[in-house]
Amino acid sequence: MTTSGWLTARKAAALAGAALIASAVTAQAQSVPDPDESAQGDVALTIYNNGLGLVQDVRQLAIAQGRSRVEFPDVSAQIQPQTLSFAAADTAIIEQNFDYDLLTPTKLMEKAIGQTVTLLRTNPATGVETRERAKVLSTAGGVVLQIGDRIEVLRDDDLPVRVIFDRVPPNLRARPTLSVNLDSTRAGTRPVALRYLTNGLGWSADYVALYNEATDTIDMQGWVTLTNNTGTTFRAADTVLVAGNPSGSRGGGFGNRGLTRAGTETAARERLGDFYLYPITARTTVANAQTKQVSFLDVQSVPARKVYAIAAGWEQNDEEPNNVTSSLAFSTSRDQGLGDALPAGTVRFYQRDSQGTPQFIGENAIGHTPMGSELSLATGEAFDITVQTEVEKRETITGAEWEKSARYRVIKDGVVTEQVEVERPKTFYRTTMRYKITNAKDEPVNVEITQSGLNRNWWSNDYRIVSEDITGEQLNADRRKYVVPVPANGERVVRVTFETRY
Repeated sequence: MTTSGWLTARKAAALAGAALIASAVTAQAQSVPDPDESAQGDVALTIYNNGLGLVQDVRQLAIAQGRSRVEFPDVSAQIQPQTLSFAAADTAIIEQNFDYDLLTPTKLMEKAIGQTVTLLRTNPATGVETRERAKVLSTAGGVVLQIGDRIEVLRDDDLPVRVIFDRVPPNLRARPTLSVNLDSTRAGTRPVALRYLTNGLGWSADYVALYNEATDTIDMQGWVTLTNNTGTTFRAADTVLVAGNPSGSRGGGFGNRGLTRAGTETAARERLGDFYLYPITARTTVANAQTKQVSFLDVQSVPARKVYAIAAGWEQNDEEPNNVTSSLAFSTSRDQGLGDALPAGTVRFYQRDSQGTPQFIGENAIGHTPMGSELSLATGEAFDITVQTEVEKRETITGAEWEKSARYRVIKDGVVTEQVEVERPKTFYRTTMRYKITNAKDEPVNVEITQSGLNRNWWSNDYRIVSEDITGEQLNADRRKYVVPVPANGERVVRVTFETRY
């Protein structure tokens, strides 16, 4: 017994790949179909943006009377067999099998274990070819062969060696194939409809928005990006896309991080239940391992505005200024020009430079967005605008001082109807927050500062704003927003004083 080195799994696959060419010529058990041909019929695809697709395929097939077996090549390699629906006139389905063991170099070698193959070796010096019959014993970590009375491991030394197989194993398929056992009451050719769910199909929306700062408008294009990783090409398919996530499927949205107000308008698109449909206008071929883009939105001059904003935490003390976030805000309402529901995707913003060339300025993701919504999408940090938040002063005050800032009292018929036991002494504080905003731009800007952390729940169950340089907008119990005008090449300091009870 001699051993001539070890063959890696990758090398085995390469050798088997050469063998696949030879076996295709000599195979008797199964012919290898033309890769440019398809057995599919009239194909319709419904694709969800969560990696799930519905395939409907109508083929014209000759079906014998009585019981017979019919094969359907070119179904998805990621078919969910349990979802198959089969329909043909005067025909009932008895059993179905999905053959997913595809013909690959590695699989061809694995299926040859226990079988005899031919080794074709070429002497690199003389070009003389020699043939030997060998029995495949194992492919675990390398190809182990029995040649006569010796055991040999194919060498990984780049010497020209080919493995020739006598046939293609009958249980290997060149294409994903569904086989069905049928019982038909008559013979003849008729349409056969297959319908099944598959993984590996998906889509997302991508948006390109060109911002014009002079007119405060954006031109927006929407692109559908289709992906096919099913292992199968679907040719000339009637394709419709569904924006939404059916129950039980994997999520396909991005959340609604930039949604400031949800819309209440109905888009002029076909709906399926609670989902919107986005049909592809013409039939299209969705090739395996392909990314395809199709336009579905193209609008110009949508009103937009630039927003500079930053959030401040309670008792936040910044050691240094922070750059504010730069965002672009716009509406999807009909009267604002965009007028459509936006499926989840990524919005990429561009702006022309002084030469008129569009330059990328940032991107952000959106979730499924109803028509009529307001969006504010962050594009990055503003270079020239900063905010430094500080606790300028914090002191304890007496209960009497606390009562001075009370704005109302509730008395019911002059009688105390409920008595609350005091579990611990209360401490009262007066806190002055100071916000310093700088603007190095040569134009004035408005900066939105949102103070959060006001609602501290049970252990700090009350707060009051006793003075503020700019009147704020109370967003909810926890957050209050201030819109601060800042002059060009200048700065602004804003103070807000709170009284809190702990």
